[in-house]
Amino acid sequence: MNGLQFPLKNDTSRKVIHIDMDAFFASVEERDHPKLAQHPLVIARHPKDTGGRGVVTTANYKARKYGIHSAMSAQKAYELCPHATFVPGNHQKYREISQKIREIFHCYTDVIEPVSIDEAYLDVTNNKINSSSAIKIAKLIQHDIWQEVHLTCSAGVSYNKFLAKLASDYQKPRGLTVVTPDEAVDFLRDLPIEKFHGVGKKTVPKMHELGIYTGNDLYQKSEMELIQIFGKMGYSLYRKVRGIHNSPVQVTRERKSVGRERTYGKALTSEQECLSQLRIMAEQVTESLKKEQKHGKTVVLKLRYSDFETITRRVTVQEYIYQKDEIFSQASLIFEEVAQVEKGIRLLGITMTNLDPLMYENIVLPLWETGDPYK
Repeated sequence: MNGLQFPLKNDTSRKVIHIDMDAFFASVEERDHPKLAQHPLVIARHPKDTGGRGVVTTANYKARKYGIHSAMSAQKAYELCPHATFVPGNHQKYREISQKIREIFHCYTDVIEPVSIDEAYLDVTNNKINSSSAIKIAKLIQHDIWQEVHLTCSAGVSYNKFLAKLASDYQKPRGLTVVTPDEAVDFLRDLPIEKFHGVGKKTVPKMHELGIYTGNDLYQKSEMELIQIFGKMGYSLYRKVRGIHNSPVQVTRERKSVGRERTYGKALTSEQECLSQLRIMAEQVTESLKKEQKHGKTVVLKLRYSDFETITRRVTVQEYIYQKDEIFSQASLIFEEVAQVEKGIRLLGITMTNLDPLMYENIVLPLWETGDPYK
């Protein structure tokens, strides 16, 4: 008995591509300023300009040799490599390039699930060029991106999102990896357990304690054993290592804002009451931002008086924020500047806009050779 309790159903009918831009931010900066490629490059404001604050968005391959990585403090990056070049990053430019890339995707399919600014899943089972080959479409997309924005990407092609993402990471940069239904289990058995999407840093030591170092080790474990140890994740991993992940590509709209507002039956008439409510809302907005893995630069305060007059004011800060104290601080400053509490306040709201992903996952490797790499 292997402890199997639930039937296994594997949908292999879909054709899914995962596109992952190669070291997106660093690549853009090196494309626009070729001399940057010659030195360690860190995408972050220089700690000398910020009093030691700020974090690294990404770093190029030369900087990685010094131990610099995404989400590290800029100060630590500077200590590891004082001669590195620090570039603040131009998020507006990155968004514009990302939009151009998204438009290329739409030339082939509208079934697109963005994961972040630099990666997305595409379902090309039915596509706009009536091609039966997902491999052909992946190659065309890579070529089009190179022609349009002169950047490279890696592509994974398979019958589900889990395998397509693993495949896109398999050969970087400008890789194209295909995993067919017949090849899936062998492909997964050979992978280190750290490569399995969903197995985080905290889970890896537990896996190693159980003697699970590879997909093959995981494959040997029974379903019940994995569920008992890892709960829902165990249920999922038992299927994933067998190439089963039936979640479809979800067509999603990227969130432009995150906000909370509340209407009061009895008008608020004291500043203390209002600030207390704003503090609660700031905490709620922070929780929503964490779930969305976003941070933003613009705080919007909305208030409505008892006579239904509505006021909306906003402030844009230089650094990204998402912590409740930072959001509350900006909202309360606006409130103190514009609010007329004596009129009675029937509605309060806080919204964060000008959003970007909280963290970008970029594997920074040497950039392309000269010429068109896809010819």
